[in-house]
Amino acid sequence: MALKEPKIIRNKEEMRNWSRTMRAQGKTIGLVPTMGFLHQGHLSLITEAQKHTHLIVVSIYVNPGQFAVNEDLSTYPSDFAGDIEKLKSIPNGVDVVFNPQNLYDYGFEREQSGVKKGEKEGGIVSCLEDEKGRGIGHETWIRVSELEKGMCGRSRPVFFRGVATVVAKLFNVIEPDVAVFGKKDYQQWRIIQRMVRDLDFAVKVIGSELMRDEDGLAMSSRNVHLSPQEREQALSISRALFEARSAAKKGKNICSELRRSMIESIEAAGGKIDYVEIVDQESLETVEDIKNGVVVCVAAWFGKVRLIDNMEIDAS
Repeated sequence: MALKEPKIIRNKEEMRNWSRTMRAQGKTIGLVPTMGFLHQGHLSLITEAQKHTHLIVVSIYVNPGQFAVNEDLSTYPSDFAGDIEKLKSIPNGVDVVFNPQNLYDYGFEREQSGVKKGEKEGGIVSCLEDEKGRGIGHETWIRVSELEKGMCGRSRPVFFRGVATVVAKLFNVIEPDVAVFGKKDYQQWRIIQRMVRDLDFAVKVIGSELMRDEDGLAMSSRNVHLSPQEREQALSISRALFEARSAAKKGKNICSELRRSMIESIEAAGGKIDYVEIVDQESLETVEDIKNGVVVCVAAWFGKVRLIDNMEIDAS
């Protein structure tokens, strides 16, 4: 069977015109937002999206807005040509790859930091000017104020405003009927769901199950930065999650005890804990015991790599 070559679109207006043309023909559109360097976890999101819509758009855009100054934007892995080959390997393929150069202009922040117009800062080039030729930048951010407070929001305070704002822009440009997000980024998925509800986006947001490598490590583009020793140590995260789920099913439902055991296990393997939290699956509020559905969320450092993972646990 011939491989399906996706149409590559980089211009926002061209992307919007394509979507509206397809919708006028009665086609529905599914969106899978990614930052590229695709792996099997990403491909599983596309397979899920294919169940719900006629056409599939995959966005590949490394979003600078979700990286703080001291984070790994400059080293985030990228392989656009390889990504296209992986997308072509999927049965029925994808229809469009949306690969914009810039979705948010950081003109004001750049000027405040002393960077001159036209200079690069973290891969961003100012693209907006006023009538006097000054960089005017964007200044509107979307915050999902309660859901973003805990877990990753504590250690990465600009992360979720960057995610929510750029995802909203993707929705406005592509106008999908369905968007699929991986549950590996559990807090992100719930934040996007809440944003869609609160702002009346006509998009159904679907969470797709987390994918693991054969050794149990949650699939992530950042795994490539782990040394062999660090990867072996990082398996302590998934082991701790599975042990917590097993303990809960045996009736050990006191969350403080489960957290303490997980932290000890991960630290003993060489990990540096960012957080281990047991929270309600929808509100993301901390719970004391497992009476209803919860999700156990972990973030830990191994060397210079920050990994996140989670596992849903039901009370039954």
